[in-house]
Amino acid sequence: MSDIELINACLVNDRKAQEQLYRQYFPKMIAMCFRYTTDREKAMTIVNDGFLKVFTKLDSFNHQGSFEGWIRRIVFNALSDYFKKENRYLKFMILEDRDKPTKEVNSDKLYYEDLLEMVKELPNATQKVFRLYAIEGFNHREIAEQLCISQGTSKWHLSEARKKLKELIYQENRSIQNAG
Repeated sequence: MSDIELINACLVNDRKAQEQLYRQYFPKMIAMCFRYTTDREKAMTIVNDGFLKVFTKLDSFNHQGSFEGWIRRIVFNALSDYFKKENRYLKFMILEDRDKPTKEVNSDKLYYEDLLEMVKELPNATQKVFRLYAIEGFNHREIAEQLCISQGTSKWHLSEARKKLKELIYQENRSIQNAG
């Protein structure tokens, strides 16, 4: 079935077409979620929430751009919504009160998605520790066990992540100010 035939069949509630759509796009969507969480249960919840939204909003697909891209955007929004709901403290985790930044850092104009993109710029090990701690809620002992590192190393990576993210937020704010 082509995407258009699949969409039309799903719009009339054809269960087999819905299953085909899900099976066809599931591998790419779950892979995208695994870039943000290593927890299989969370990833499945996010993907399933995303596909529920795909099916309920299917009539709004206007056939401009790729269908896969449209699905990807909806699943990414489900991912973002999940972490916004579960981890409202992410910005505060990066910019805790006890920190005295040497430069003005304002995260009010940044969106959650922007912060997640900045996390991707961190070195791999630092990114893993930050994601496990700030996004997935593991403590340093659990992270140390999971990554086969010491708790002190986990704390160091978290500290480095926060420093680098503050600098990236500062740079982004400068770009916004200069553009405005």
